[in-house]
Amino acid sequence: MDAGFLHLPQQFLRELSEPGVGWQLLALAVCVGVALWLQWRFHHRPGAGGEAPGAGELGLRRLVFPLSALLLVLFARAVMRPHMPVGALDLAVPLFLSLALLRAIVFPLRYAFPDARWLASSGRLIAGVVWFCFALYLTGLAGPTIEALESVKFSVGRQKLDLWLLVHGAATALGTVFVALWFAGWLEHRLMRSQNIDSSVRAVLSRAGKSVLAVIALLVSLALAGIDVTALSVFGGAFAVGLGFGMKTIASNYVAGFMILLDRSIRIGNVIVIDAATTGEVKRITTRYTVVRTPGGTEVIVPNEYLVTNIVRNQTYTDSKVRASLTVSVAYSTDLELAMRLMVEAARAQPRVLADPAPAAALLAFGDNGIDLELGFWIADPESGSGGPRSAINLAIWRSFREHGIEFPFPQREVRLLNAGELAGACAKAGS
Repeated sequence: MDAGFLHLPQQFLRELSEPGVGWQLLALAVCVGVALWLQWRFHHRPGAGGEAPGAGELGLRRLVFPLSALLLVLFARAVMRPHMPVGALDLAVPLFLSLALLRAIVFPLRYAFPDARWLASSGRLIAGVVWFCFALYLTGLAGPTIEALESVKFSVGRQKLDLWLLVHGAATALGTVFVALWFAGWLEHRLMRSQNIDSSVRAVLSRAGKSVLAVIALLVSLALAGIDVTALSVFGGAFAVGLGFGMKTIASNYVAGFMILLDRSIRIGNVIVIDAATTGEVKRITTRYTVVRTPGGTEVIVPNEYLVTNIVRNQTYTDSKVRASLTVSVAYSTDLELAMRLMVEAARAQPRVLADPAPAAALLAFGDNGIDLELGFWIADPESGSGGPRSAINLAIWRSFREHGIEFPFPQREVRLLNAGELAGACAKAGS
């Protein structure tokens, strides 16, 4: 391709002194102007701003200008070729063609990386640089440009470098890492859609795959650029030592995160009890921390090392059903069988209380002021908390007990006076 397009810039330079070059530049300017007008008309056509455009329309918007300009230049070249040289139009054809191909290739990357903000902000810059390099290759100017960059030489220690080696290495590294991240994104998308793999395993495989692919791509790009990768062994050893001493806690959290994701002792959606004040549903598990959402709406960020080294009660490890209980005290004169039956009926009337296992009441203890009864019931959605069912059942029990004359005991104390006769005589003498 270099041999086919190498004569284009020389031909254009030779035709600059000829009188027909003005007509070529005028025709080229008209083609560009008409292409810009067609692009503007396509963006502002009737019904274009009614709803959010899809991926196909957005991609077509980016191709309207280069494709229309390419077609217009081809038409102008065919009309003008029998009458005058068309070197400027010949040079414009590969430029517009490369721009159209570049936009057709680069645009889908925004959909491959929808969360990459850097791609959206610097997409035009990246496209411009790539198009410039592609245009140099098509027009045959890549060879002289590379020779000029290779002539700028310098040394970094014992390594002999030149400007072209740095540019080539940076471009190769960015390209290979970009391809690796694209493949990692595709792999993550496929893993997340798989229903045969646990969610925790999918998460750890996607993160590990992305990290491994990025490292491999970086090493391969450095080798392709001609940089000795063995020089990184010293840096790797220093990094490992620093990681072991200065980043011990962070490293342990990452290791604990991979352990949690692999052994599946805690999974997304589990209801766990960390301590007396922290109970909630696991919303997110990363390689460094775990997010637990409490029934009150507070999100607690727990380091993974804490979950591995401490006792954690997982209420939904094998079963989502959780037992809750409440205690009610009644007077000693109460019909206990009636009271226990009313308590069970109050629990059964609540929609969140399961019928199997059925709620049950039991005599808990004989207290100082009354008899303590316990009501146990099961719920299937512990992530919603048990405060609502408890309150509703307590209110229903209070209403039922009041209708059936069942009394709630209150603290009672009996005071006896020893030697009451002597105390009364002393009080009488003091009064006289």
